[in-house]
Amino acid sequence: MGEPLRVGVVGCGVISNAYLTTAATTPELEIVAVADLDRGRADTVAGRHGVRALDLPDLLAHDDVEWVLDLTTPAAHEEVALAAVAHGRSVYNEKPFCATVTSARRVLDAAATAGVALGGAPDTVLGTGVQTARAAVESGAIGRPVAATATMACGGHEAWHPQPDFYYAPGGGPLLDMGPYYLTTLVHLLGPVTAVQGVATQPRTHRTIGQGPRAGELVPVGVATHVTALVEHASGAVTTLVMSFDAPASMARPIEVHGEEGSLLVPDPNRFEGDVLVHARGGEWQTLPPSAGYANAGRGAGLVDAARSADRRTTRASADVALHVLDTMETVLRAADAGARLAVTSTCDVPPLVPLADLTTPGRPDMARTPSTPLPRAAS
Repeated sequence: MGEPLRVGVVGCGVISNAYLTTAATTPELEIVAVADLDRGRADTVAGRHGVRALDLPDLLAHDDVEWVLDLTTPAAHEEVALAAVAHGRSVYNEKPFCATVTSARRVLDAAATAGVALGGAPDTVLGTGVQTARAAVESGAIGRPVAATATMACGGHEAWHPQPDFYYAPGGGPLLDMGPYYLTTLVHLLGPVTAVQGVATQPRTHRTIGQGPRAGELVPVGVATHVTALVEHASGAVTTLVMSFDAPASMARPIEVHGEEGSLLVPDPNRFEGDVLVHARGGEWQTLPPSAGYANAGRGAGLVDAARSADRRTTRASADVALHVLDTMETVLRAADAGARLAVTSTCDVPPLVPLADLTTPGRPDMARTPSTPLPRAAS
């Protein structure tokens, strides 16, 4: 293993702990410093994880920072990313990549001009759950995929998040918040999106915070909180997508993929692991052992993937996929407003499959051997 990838973290909210925990478990990442608009919060997180706290200008100017991990709210992603790129830093953004496609394109253009790398969450798609499902699809276990369903239905994040305001402000909502997990997974499984239709509703004008010092406070709702879409993939498969903050409870499977010769149950794309079940035509449901993806993974796997690449720049959690997913979500909302089927004008290359590897064991995933796992086949 060479030198670790040196990372500066901007934004010390709830999700930062997950990234910093991953960095502590792999020698391929080194957190140089953290920064936050609230210096006290940065100091607290830095103390908890044994790293330095700096003001943002000092972090961006720090000679040891190679990558900036931007964990700020979506509305701030463009500003932080452009400032980092101006300092010659590569950037990895939390999801969604930016608040708008226009902002995301500005970041991609600036990075290309500066010659720095970009990546973007979600990297849960690199775990054994989604990658094992993808390996099954690519092996022909269900034949040619023709349809999928993807469902995220909950009562809203105000039930658990002490500061849920941005989930209900422009740039938030269930589609932009949780859609990246599901649509990124669908791109890996079924390919890029070509066209969409949509319906979006906002049943309530306010939400009540359920926990923390602001418990009982009302938060205004300025976005659609229930979105249903038909998503057409370049492969010919069609996905029915439901993203909702208006469901008190649900037993819907996160993702099901149906092919000409069988069906596949994909685990929660907001997690790195989970059981993949396959039902070949004429057979029974079977659980597949992990056959691809990073085992023991956590938030930050996309940065580890970059550290393991030959150029220390290329990550399967690519900005091109993140932009395409953001474009797909924006197009869904426009289609809902217009009551029309709209083309998605962007596209992306589907990143290579992740061979089975342990995130906590240094190595190159492209050099790892993927075990050959017999898969159930359709009855003849």
